[in-house]
Amino acid sequence: MPGFHEVRFPLRVALGTSGGPVRRTDIVSLSNGRENRNRRWQDARRRYDAGSGVRSIDDLYAVLAFFEARAGQFYGFRFRDPVDHRSGVPGGLPAAGDQQIGTGDGVTAAFQLVKRYADAGGATVRVIEKPVAGSVVVSVAGNAVPAADYMVDAATGIVTFKPGKVPASGVIRAGFEFDVPVRFDTDRIDIDLAQFNAGRIPSIPLVEIKP
Repeated sequence: MPGFHEVRFPLRVALGTSGGPVRRTDIVSLSNGRENRNRRWQDARRRYDAGSGVRSIDDLYAVLAFFEARAGQFYGFRFRDPVDHRSGVPGGLPAAGDQQIGTGDGVTAAFQLVKRYADAGGATVRVIEKPVAGSVVVSVAGNAVPAADYMVDAATGIVTFKPGKVPASGVIRAGFEFDVPVRFDTDRIDIDLAQFNAGRIPSIPLVEIKP
């Protein structure tokens, strides 16, 4: 991903951030009272406000320094969503059976990490490009795969089996932690210490970057 720094936004601030997925839907009300709905975006785009995570002057300075190092909106970076950052449920550790990423055929060696959100009514598949290094575990046909048998590109989320270890058959699944690729959605951060000390926090908008 061009214009991207593989560094993570300060974690202690991220944990208090507000925000989440945003979708774009056009709704036209018809004369008979019915609606026509059109989904303009195939996938959600996440937006956050990091200002709600700033609790102290130290936090504020950490964000300011990070903002300057990214040259404002120019460079993207990693951000840990405080709620949705694991392949399974938020409170559990990643398990090798969490998400299906492919099926072995003896030829295909590379598989993209994905996360599915599904229930009886529908499903959405989200591409995961920024797994946390060292967090990915893999299984084939229900059997755990030794970490020495595959490589994980932490910048793209692609799992590649090494020569001689490519699965000949079976469902390939993976568990992982991941970050969201984002950028600042402003080139300006207004800091007023008098207002901050009075309880007013600055707005620090972040927006997800799509490949």
